[in-house]
Amino acid sequence: MHSGSMASSPSTQVELSVSCLALPDRDFTSKSDPTCVLLVPKTGSGDWVELGRTEKITDSLSPRWQTKFNLTYRFEERQLLKFAVYDIDTDRERSLKDHDSLGSVECSLGEVMAQQSTGFTRDLSKGGKISINAEEVAACRETVIFTLEAKKLDNKDMFGKSDPFVEISRANEGGGFSVVHRTEVVDNNLNPTWHPITKEVRALCNGDYERIIRMEVFDEDSGGSHDSIGVFETTMARLMKGPGAENQYEVINEKKKSKKGKNSGTVILKSLRVETNPTFLDFLQGGLQVNFTVAIDFTGSNGHPDQPGSLHFRGDPYQCPNQYVTAIRAIGDIVQDYDSDKMFPSLGFGARIPPSSEVSHEFFLSLDPSMPFCAGVDGILAAYQNSLNAVQLYGPTNFSPVINHVANFANAHAFAPSNYFVLLIITDGIITDFNETKQALINASALPMSVIIVGVGEEDFSAMEVLDGDKGALQHKGQAAERDIVQFVEMRKFVDGSGRWNKELLAGAVLAEVPGQVTRWMKQRGFQPNTRG
Repeated sequence: MHSGSMASSPSTQVELSVSCLALPDRDFTSKSDPTCVLLVPKTGSGDWVELGRTEKITDSLSPRWQTKFNLTYRFEERQLLKFAVYDIDTDRERSLKDHDSLGSVECSLGEVMAQQSTGFTRDLSKGGKISINAEEVAACRETVIFTLEAKKLDNKDMFGKSDPFVEISRANEGGGFSVVHRTEVVDNNLNPTWHPITKEVRALCNGDYERIIRMEVFDEDSGGSHDSIGVFETTMARLMKGPGAENQYEVINEKKKSKKGKNSGTVILKSLRVETNPTFLDFLQGGLQVNFTVAIDFTGSNGHPDQPGSLHFRGDPYQCPNQYVTAIRAIGDIVQDYDSDKMFPSLGFGARIPPSSEVSHEFFLSLDPSMPFCAGVDGILAAYQNSLNAVQLYGPTNFSPVINHVANFANAHAFAPSNYFVLLIITDGIITDFNETKQALINASALPMSVIIVGVGEEDFSAMEVLDGDKGALQHKGQAAERDIVQFVEMRKFVDGSGRWNKELLAGAVLAEVPGQVTRWMKQRGFQPNTRG
């Protein structure tokens, strides 16, 4: 691996926690169901593109979201952000224009960081306020898995018993608290045991084991006005001592303090264990090979390669590269550093290929099955040009054959932390074998494999978002993906103001999720990095 591949400009990972006060109410029969969306400027245009969104909180005009936004803060750049709050009426509609806006605010990440000592609060455009807490992310590798139970909680319900849940918050450096977790609700029970909670220690205390962790027990109200049963505080250092007298907490309700010695119940730490999370770099240092395969869409909808409007235009690939060349070089230049032999299998699909002119959805760019590999990124580009001159663009757009092709190799390495496979699919169109593709991806989610889909051209790629499991596990015929292995990006979002492709931004967006996908695969299989003596 090249040592230079790890170099980067000085930057800091920061985590943003968001809350609002007094939002406008857009619902007639209940309160709004707000979600906060973080947007950043689209390269080279006045538009904004979504970077992430929080969970939806039902029936609340003063929401405190537990989902955090993680960003790379660079002192030397002005990083513009837009926080937009929406009343989400149905989770089925992903497009923001389908939901009522509750207001927005624009600011820079630098402004947010600079005002943390006093707290960053702004008025939203349609009323109400938004507060943003920012904190540098500590390098803390531990995950804690713990179980809470309660005894003799106060009954807040006239009919039946309380429906308790716990809201866990951590103290902010500048004062106040940010929600980091909510348990499920246990219906009609004053002595509940909640499901085990799995959290990174970083999320609970950001590496400061003496930081206050506040836990508040609520009785759920279907109208959103949850009744507080009571509160207690602890620290990570105290929780780490495990079950015992020190981790039994009186739940205190301020309104009842006048009644001497009377608490509102007890919460007990029932179990706790700590796991250390190896990083992507740990696995690389243990000898992990990242195997890169590229698959290129040769369907007719790309346009004839001799036409300047074609996405496969055969002009000068160095002075004026087409979108396929740009994507291969931007991503391949980075991925090849992690592959020791730099020999990449490279595939095409959707073309009539020589000598028989049969349509193939899984052919080698070399057009020689005995020579499936290309030497480095330059080898891939040479084979791509060779295929472009020899095949007839055709169709339809089938993804599943190339996914299954790479999955066969990944399956052979599924029992050791030695190899991981990344398939880059570059395509211009809507998938024809959508159901087969979903099934192939669900099967591949159990293998050491990730799939990156780069959309080129001006097609409507909204269907691709379904495959990218950021908003929930990919499902098909009652079967769900074991983990999210797909990252989808649109090339057109990475054109700078001068009309040139910003290859660095493209590569960053495309490869951002791969290290996490690798470590999640390793953790699910119980693999540790190989240690070299």
